[in-house]
Amino acid sequence: MAIQWFPGHMHLTKKAIGDRIKNIDVVIELLDARLPGSSANPMLAELTAGKPALKVLNKQDLADPARTVQWLAHYNHLPDTRAIGLDASVSAPAKALAKACFELAPNRGGNTKPMRVLICGIPNVGKSTLINTLVGKRATKTGDEAGVTKLEQRISLADDFYLYDTPGMLWPRIIVAKSGYNLAASGAIGRNAFSEEEVALELLDYLKTHYAPLVEARFKLTGIAALTEEALLSAIGRKRGALQSGNRVDLQKAAEIAIYDFRAAAMGRITLETPDEFAGWLAVGQKMDAERQVKKDAIELDRKIRFKKIPRPNSRDL
Repeated sequence: MAIQWFPGHMHLTKKAIGDRIKNIDVVIELLDARLPGSSANPMLAELTAGKPALKVLNKQDLADPARTVQWLAHYNHLPDTRAIGLDASVSAPAKALAKACFELAPNRGGNTKPMRVLICGIPNVGKSTLINTLVGKRATKTGDEAGVTKLEQRISLADDFYLYDTPGMLWPRIIVAKSGYNLAASGAIGRNAFSEEEVALELLDYLKTHYAPLVEARFKLTGIAALTEEALLSAIGRKRGALQSGNRVDLQKAAEIAIYDFRAAAMGRITLETPDEFAGWLAVGQKMDAERQVKKDAIELDRKIRFKKIPRPNSRDL
């Protein structure tokens, strides 16, 4: 899926993060526990390179617990990185976040060296809900930072712990095709940027392979592993009464049902990728992106030769 969705305010968010990062001790990246690899922002990784990182797998109550364990182990194995899981049932999120941050930056703390933490994440990953929980129960909002009004706010979790919040930010181009589908299924991408039917088909193709019992129980179906994803979508539509005149299945409505039930965990706790799966998808995406760049550079060189009459490079110089 080719998704190009980078609204203007995200350029401002990128600039705000770049300006703030030099004075930050720890970067918290909120990830969707149902798609941790796909919801990790590669642009953010570039902006915050060299800073200790806390990966927070949010919405873990919606995700496959066995796969959450795999992802936590994956991130905790990385240098200068910690990973924890959070969901609505965690009664003291501020305490959990602060503990992990002080493990990453043990020399910070106290009024003379307060902990300064930047929290980031893609849209709809649950960051606003978490911030509202922190503000309402554990933290005091101290006002907007000068120069980045409406882009960043500082929250005091304690006298020596400042949390800087930024709006959700996607990246300009998604090179991992599977990530595009997973992000769309999760609700991270505006619905005008994708086809629900296409996303639902990709989602069901994965679910019938990895979570067939959950899908069968939810929609009262049997033997779905033998069905194509198109046939499965049609069967779901019939079971849920998504019919048009002539007893034809309304595939658009069926797609909306499948996507909604995934987002609401109505089928059960599901995770759409493992660390190994995502690593494989990423390798393929990076290879294709490199090939695309080579073709793009060749086209640009040819354009310059034709229109600007620059010397054609000698084969010995290539």
